[in-house]
Formats: sequence, C-alpha cells, structure tokens
Amino acid sequence: MKLTIGIKVFNEAARIGRAIETALVAAAPYGGEVLIADSGSTDGTLEIALRYDVKIVQLANPAERSCGAGAQLAYMFARGEFFYLLDGDMEIDPSFMPCAIPFLETHPDFAGVGGRVEEANVENHEFRTRKINAERRCAYYPRLIDRLDCGGLYRVSAVKQSGYFADRNLKSFEEFELASRLIAAGWKLTRLDVPAVVHYGHTSESYKLLRDRFLSGYANGVGQVSRAILARPRGRQALSKLTQFWTCAIVVIWWAAILALTILAVSDWHYLPYLLVAFVLPVLFLMLRRGSVQAGLYSFVAWNAVAIGFFAGFAASRRSPTDRLDAVIIKG
Repeated sequence: MKLTIGIKVFNEAARIGRAIETALVAAAPYGGEVLIADSGSTDGTLEIALRYDVKIVQLANPAERSCGAGAQLAYMFARGEFFYLLDGDMEIDPSFMPCAIPFLETHPDFAGVGGRVEEANVENHEFRTRKINAERRCAYYPRLIDRLDCGGLYRVSAVKQSGYFADRNLKSFEEFELASRLIAAGWKLTRLDVPAVVHYGHTSESYKLLRDRFLSGYANGVGQVSRAILARPRGRQALSKLTQFWTCAIVVIWWAAILALTILAVSDWHYLPYLLVAFVLPVLFLMLRRGSVQAGLYSFVAWNAVAIGFFAGFAASRRSPTDRLDAVIIKG
C-alpha cells in the first residue's frame, strides 16, 4: 500500500467529519487507507467516524492518553509506504499529496515533507501568535527544517529505522522528538511551498485554554521532551534547536534575578528601582514583540506557565517508548 493517512482524535465531533472526508479524497488516487486512532472520545466522535469507510482503533487504556500515544497508535496500524499524521481538527488539502509523494520518491535522503499550514482560528492569542511567528521566520518556505509541526508525510522505512513514530510519554512536542531521531540518523526534512492542511485549533478563550493545558499536563511537554532527548547521544545538540527550552531557561534566570533583587531591596531600598525595572522589562518587551498589550500579557503568563510545567514534565515517570500500546480494533 502506498499511503496511510492516520487521524488522531479525542472528542473531535465538531470537525472529524470534514477531516475524514478530506483524508479519503487525498488517499483515493493512491489506493490508500484512512485510519482513525481514538484516545477515548465521549462526544460522539466514534459514531461519526463509523459512517465512513475507514479503519478505527482505540486506546485500550484511556489513562495512557497523550499526544504522543495518539500519534503512535495511528502509526502502529498503518500499512502504507508513506504515513501522514492528521489531527481531528484539520482538513488536508487535495493538492498536497501529488507534490509530496513524488518528492519523497525522487529524494531518497528525505524522511519527511510538509507543506503550508493555515491557522483558521486566530481569535485566540496562542494561535494568532503561532501564525505570526510562522510568517516571521518563513516557516513554510522550501528549506531544510528541524521538525514538521502540524503534520507531514513520512517515509515509513525511515521511521522504522528510528525505532518508533512518537514517544508515548509526551503530552506535546512529539513531532520535534521524532524529527530529532530522524536527523540524528542522517535523514532530512523539508517543507514545500504548497498548501497542506487547514488547522482549526481551539476556540476557547486564551486564558481558559492556557489553564486547561496546564491542568491536563500539556504544558509539561517541554520538560518531557527535554528529558527524552537528553537521554540520547548528541541530545544536547538536538535540544539546542528547541526554542521553548530556551524560553524556559530565560524565565528561570528571570525568576532568580527577581528573587535576588527582592532580597537586596529588603535590606537596602536603593535596589527597589532595579527590582521594578527587572519585573516590568520582560512584560514591555513581549507587548512590543506581540504588537498589543493583551497579547504581550498573555505571552508573559504563558511563558511562566510553561516554565513551571517544565520541571513537572522533566521529573515525570516514563515508560519505554518502544513498548506497544494496548489497543482495541473497533472497525477493521
């Protein structure tokens, strides 16, 4: 089989129909398959998926739910020579596969290829910032890259060489972790200047989304992926490319500076202006960087939340990522 499109889902009833329909259209010219990997949905996602000609598998233990586990579950049952991972809130563009598959067939040194990702919902500060940052660094121009965030088409033989598709322990950054293994093995990744997916993302209010991600452990992802990567040879080199790791480091240094200046200001009030400047300066920087007071304040809070989550994630217990996930085949 040439192509498998895996769709990882958890409570995606609002978007899963369109995700499946666009995936079926994309897979059809190659005689490919569409596979749903469910992490224990309770909102009718499975009932909708059952209407379509797709294979459906589900985590046997919902407590193992994570972004990494959902991605690995989809990969475990894939039969294609090439594997595309799609989220349940995405729609794949029909023009992507006719560009991506020939590229991988004619470039045997590339393990994966992505395309342009359109963020449809930008009312939320996080997704608006993500879109602006992508445009600022030309993230979707054709070039060598260090990850395929928001999905990509992978050469299955390359993934097998790296051991597994996604680390089951990761609440986030599973695509960065995969890319670090592939690159360490000598493979390359790139993006083509063609549309790949439309991502609808969360529509929750910004701070509610941040709270939910903190409570769910999603914010622990930087710590989890840092620990996973550092355990491997040349891990420091791979981790140096993770911007969020350096963000956490900067926040921790800032915390230390604030603590030190607070101690000094208690004993000598002449240090109080320095304390105030140290506290306000990063907030003003982010306001200017993001282009608004609201977006700057949100980034400031988010940076601190991720830094807190880093320590919880780094200390979290791990299972071997090569352990097979227990799954139930709902529709084969």
